[in-house]
Amino acid sequence: MATETAGQRRAERAAAAHAPAGAPTVRPMRADARRNYERLLTEARTAFTEHGTDTSLEDIARRAGVGIGTLYRHFPNRTALMGAVFQGEVDALLAYARELADAPQPCTALVDWLRAIIAHASTYRGLSRALMTASADESSGMARCSVPMREAGGALLARAQQAGAVRRDVGINDLMQLTNGIALAAEESPDDPELPDRLLTLTLRGLKAGAAGAGV
Repeated sequence: MATETAGQRRAERAAAAHAPAGAPTVRPMRADARRNYERLLTEARTAFTEHGTDTSLEDIARRAGVGIGTLYRHFPNRTALMGAVFQGEVDALLAYARELADAPQPCTALVDWLRAIIAHASTYRGLSRALMTASADESSGMARCSVPMREAGGALLARAQQAGAVRRDVGINDLMQLTNGIALAAEESPDDPELPDRLLTLTLRGLKAGAAGAGV
């Protein structure tokens, strides 16, 4: 029997976690289907890194040695494939948020986490735009990434607000959109590596408690 891979176990756990209550249990994949799934993820990750998230799905299927129908059986649309590809990186960001949950300086912890998101998004051209779109559509294939990220960020934001470092009227949805917007700006300006930090600094000045214009 083929050994189950870590990527497949993550995918099956994520599917179970987001399945509706009372939904039938997903049957384990056959060994050949699992191999196809893993090859598709590997080739998609490479293609997204090299060419961006709008790369041809037909090319991904060809590079994985399967037909486009096989790709669609595993991933019904592009966002479903993107969500599966990015799950590992999202897991790492969620783990980092847990590490920062008890940091002595809550505002610094929040900033460090936002900076990590921007760095992550820069790995794949088009990821920040996809995350911005997914924030308004929880049925999207990217929701498996965006929903837990908002929850983790909300906890860090709440600590910073309780410490009096961030304005109380700041919401996590707006903050995540701003962060993804910074990542998108950085993506469009590859010759200015300092741009993300400058934009993040400007954003945080407006978020601080007592900032000029608060409540306007």
